[in-house]
Amino acid sequence: MPAPTTIYLDNNATTRPRPEVVEAMQLAFVEAYANPGSRHREGRKARQALETARESIAHILNAAPNEVVFTSGGTEASNMALFGLAAGTTGTIALPPGEHPATDESVRVLEGRGWQRLTLELDREGRLCAKQLDEMSWDNVRLATILLAHNETGTIQDLGPLSALCREHGVPLHVDAVQAVGKIDVDFHESGATTLAIGAHKFCGPRGIGALLVRDGVQLAATQYGGHQESGHRPGTECVALAVGMAKALELWHADRQETSARISALRDRLESRLLSTCEPAEVNGSREHRLPNTLSIAFPGCDGDALLVALDLEGVCCSLGSTCASGSSEPAPLRVAMGCPPDVIRSTLRFSLGRENTEDEIDAAVERIAGVVGRLRSRGAE
Repeated sequence: MPAPTTIYLDNNATTRPRPEVVEAMQLAFVEAYANPGSRHREGRKARQALETARESIAHILNAAPNEVVFTSGGTEASNMALFGLAAGTTGTIALPPGEHPATDESVRVLEGRGWQRLTLELDREGRLCAKQLDEMSWDNVRLATILLAHNETGTIQDLGPLSALCREHGVPLHVDAVQAVGKIDVDFHESGATTLAIGAHKFCGPRGIGALLVRDGVQLAATQYGGHQESGHRPGTECVALAVGMAKALELWHADRQETSARISALRDRLESRLLSTCEPAEVNGSREHRLPNTLSIAFPGCDGDALLVALDLEGVCCSLGSTCASGSSEPAPLRVAMGCPPDVIRSTLRFSLGRENTEDEIDAAVERIAGVVGRLRSRGAE
């Protein structure tokens, strides 16, 4: 029996680079091959390609070019921000539960260095409880960090209240926007963030490249040492082709973002409504109003998430339990615990994240396969 056609619904883990991105990178590998730090003609050509990419990214995100620091991806960007902002001091770091491991593990290290963690409360939709922000003591808070859009549920935070209080109390705010950039409009200066992390492979760009936006005038302590590249923030010869690919991917998204977002959200809603009707009981996690256009976190009580994942893989449906960077953990998802989800919902949740390549036919086929798997697993559990 032939293997079923693959339906890829795991775009929050990574996306396929667009052909135009691959073409731009291939050209850059050939024509901008030189070290951009070299002072000869070929070096200047590479430098121009690098800085053009930086300027394009800055323009789309409403940042200044000198505020864009290229990194190897979102994880390095968040590490660079948190350790750079925390260097030489201790205090309290405020953050919600269920942040990406790039943040959570960094905070664990900081706790070992004398920092205290202040966990910000979330409501049942996974959004910050505004009342807590108004009532909390800011006396010892020295740093705050938050995901703009959650990688598991797609829930989008309103940064306004938190960033306003951070400004009022002189507290640096790091924003992990890795899952948001390339899916929704992100304005660096308007966000109030001190630093902001992005990763190219989340929006059809190449893996191995991301950026940290650092607000002009902010002193970020070095966490790596060597050369003076990236204004001293990240030593090492820059990969021009990856930067070019990242810029191209962001430009392509920006050019047709409204049309693409509307089409993908319609597909997401089609998937959601049909799963809710064919797999009852089923429950959507997170905000259904304030979320990424491509993300559906849904629970199938009576099933085990790991068993669902394995069975769906055999059926050719690619999805996930949540953050790929946290896969393999035996602990219940901290975000769903913080949202007050019942244990059966926590155990049975899957994340489906759509992309620009998905079609209505794929969604309908995915619903049929998912419903079949859910029904079989529930039947076995009832035996």
